[in-house]
Amino acid sequence: MGNLRALSCFILLILVVFTTARPKSGPDQKCKSGPVDLVFLIDSSRSVRPHEFETMRKFMIDILNTLDIGPDSTRVGVVQYSSQVRNEFSLKTHSKLENMVKAINEIVPLAQGTMTGLAIRYLMNEAFSPGQGDRPKVPNVAVIVTDGRPQDRVAEVATEAREKGIEIYAVGVARADMTSLRAMASPPFEDHVFLVERFDLIHQFGLQFQDKLCGIDLCSESEHGCEHLCESTPGSYICHCLPGYRLNADGKTCSAIDLCAEGKHDCQQICISSPGSFTCDCNRGHQLNDDEKTCSPIDLCAEGKHDCEQVCVNMGPGIFTCDCNKGYRLNEDEKSCSAIDLCAEGKHDCEQICVSAPGVFTCDCNKGFKLNRDKRTCTNMDMCNTVKHGCEYQCVNTPGSYHCICPEGQLLQEDGKTCGTCKSSNIDLVLLIDGSKSVRPQNFELVKKFVNQVVDSLDVSARGTRVGLVQYSSRVRTEFPLSMYHTAEDIKAAVLKVDYMEKGTMTGLALKHMLENSFSEAEGARPASHNIPRVGLVFTDGRSQDDISEYAKKAKEAGITMYAVGVGKAVEDELREIASDPVEKHFYYTTDFSAINTIAENLKLNVCPAESQGEVEVKDPCACENLVEFQQATMNSLDQLTQKHILC
Repeated sequence: MGNLRALSCFILLILVVFTTARPKSGPDQKCKSGPVDLVFLIDSSRSVRPHEFETMRKFMIDILNTLDIGPDSTRVGVVQYSSQVRNEFSLKTHSKLENMVKAINEIVPLAQGTMTGLAIRYLMNEAFSPGQGDRPKVPNVAVIVTDGRPQDRVAEVATEAREKGIEIYAVGVARADMTSLRAMASPPFEDHVFLVERFDLIHQFGLQFQDKLCGIDLCSESEHGCEHLCESTPGSYICHCLPGYRLNADGKTCSAIDLCAEGKHDCQQICISSPGSFTCDCNRGHQLNDDEKTCSPIDLCAEGKHDCEQVCVNMGPGIFTCDCNKGYRLNEDEKSCSAIDLCAEGKHDCEQICVSAPGVFTCDCNKGFKLNRDKRTCTNMDMCNTVKHGCEYQCVNTPGSYHCICPEGQLLQEDGKTCGTCKSSNIDLVLLIDGSKSVRPQNFELVKKFVNQVVDSLDVSARGTRVGLVQYSSRVRTEFPLSMYHTAEDIKAAVLKVDYMEKGTMTGLALKHMLENSFSEAEGARPASHNIPRVGLVFTDGRSQDDISEYAKKAKEAGITMYAVGVGKAVEDELREIASDPVEKHFYYTTDFSAINTIAENLKLNVCPAESQGEVEVKDPCACENLVEFQQATMNSLDQLTQKHILC
C-alpha cells in the first residue's frame, strides 16, 4: 500500500507540473508578448499526401488563432517549397487574421522534390527582408515543417540564417530525418526540434509553440539552471556569465577565464590571474617597468660597476661577464682584449698577399697581377714578360693568359706560335657553288674549272689547307666535306665528277648549311682553339630566292671570312652583304662565265697575298675593253683545251 500511495503521489505531481507549465490560454486569448515577425516554411513535396497537407493548413490556422495579428504586433508570412520555392504571402501582405486564413486555404501544393536548403536561403535573403515587411529590432521566428530528408545541403545555410538572428523551429513528421532537423534548428535542441510520427499529431507542437510564443518568461517562471545570468527570448532563454567568466559547454554553468593559464597576456615574467583579467610581476632581482609588463634586472653593467676593458655583459642581478668587440678576443684575465690577426695566424685563403685588420682580412696581389672577383685569387696580367711564350712575331697579353699574332699578310700556324704565308699556312675553305637552272650545263663546267683554279693556289694536305664543296639550288647538297680529301689532285678529280643540280637559288639555305654543318668538327673543320682561319666562298649567278641576311651575318660573326663571287644576273647588294670587310677585297663580279678564270687569278691576292708577284691590277669586268680581253682569254683557253682533247 505504501508503494501504491507513493506512485499515486508521483503521478499527481507530474500532472500538476504539466498543468501549471502552460498559461491558461484558450481560443479567445491572444498572445501579448510583443511584436514578432513569424514565417512558416512548409514542405509541399510529392511525399506529402493531400490529407496530410490539409492537416498542415489546420496546424498553421490554429496557431494564427492564438496570435495577436496586426502590423504593429505579430506579422506572419507563409512560404511553401519542394524543388522550387514559392512565396504564398509575405510579412507585409496581410494585417488581418481572416485574410491570412483565406490565403492559407487557397495554397496549391507544388508536389515535387525536397530542396530544404534552397528554401532556407530564400527565407534568409527574401522572406526576412525589409522589402517583404521585416521590421528592425523585432524577433525573427521561422517554423520549418517537413516530412522527409532534404535533397540538398542545409547545415551551412541554416548556420548562416541563425547567425543573422533568425530563431528556427524544425518540425519533422513521419519520415523526417532527425540529423537534418538538428542541423536546421536553433539551440537548445530540446526547445526547437520536434519529431512526430504522423501529421495528425502535429498539433502537439502547436500547443508547445503557443506556450513559447505567448510570452512565458522562462527565466522567472522556470528552473532555468543558469549559474549567473538568464536572458529571456521568445519561447526560450539564454544563459550568460558575469564579466571574466565564460559559458561552459552545458550552456548553463560558467568558468572563470584564466588569461594567464591560456597564455593570453603579455607579461614578460610573472602573470597573476583574476577572472577575465591579469596583472604582471617580476622575478626576484628584477623590477617592473613603467609599462607594467616588462621587467628590468638590477644591472651592474649599466651602473658602471665593472672592470671590463670593452664590453660588459649583464648575466643577471648582480652578475656580469666581460666580452670583446668584433675582431678582438678576451685575454686570460677575462677582462682585457687583444686584436685578432688572422693573417699572422694563417687563418686566411689569400693566394698572394694578406692584409690584416682586427678579426678580418683582405687580399691583395703582387705587381703585375690583378685580384679576381672572388677577392682571393690573382690573375697574371703580364704573362708575355713572365713566361716563355714562344711567339715568333708578337705576344699579346690577356687576363691570365696570352696569344700570339703575326704581321699583316701572314697567318698563325697550327702550333699557335709561328707565322707563315699562304703556301705554308693552313685554312679550312668551303666553296658554295650555285647549281640553279639559270647557270646551264656548259657554264657549270666553267664553274667547276673555277673551283679547281682556286684549289691549285692552295697548299692542300691533312695538316695544311682543307677544302669542302657544297652545291645548292632549291636544296643543299654536300659534294664532299673538309675531311674527305687531303691532296689537290683528289679534290680536283672529285670536282669534275660533280653532277649539275638545276632548279632554284636558295643562297640563304646554303649559308645556313655551311655555318651549321660544313664548318663543324664532324665534317672535318679543325677546332677553333687551333686558330685555323675559316674561309667561305659563295659563287652565284642570280638573285637568291630566300633571305640571306641572317646567316650571312651569323657566318661573319662566327669568324668565317666570306668571299662573294657573282656572275651574270647576280645581285650586287646581296654579294656585298655576304662579303667580309673590307668588301672591296672580298667581292668579285663579272657579267660572263667565260671571265671567271680571271677572278680565280685575282682571288689569290686576298686569300694568299704573299703569293702574288708584285701588285696585280683588279680590273673592272664591266668595262668594255676589259670584257673583250676576258672573252679573248677565254677563247684561247677553250682552243687549247680543244687541241689537247684532239691530240689525245
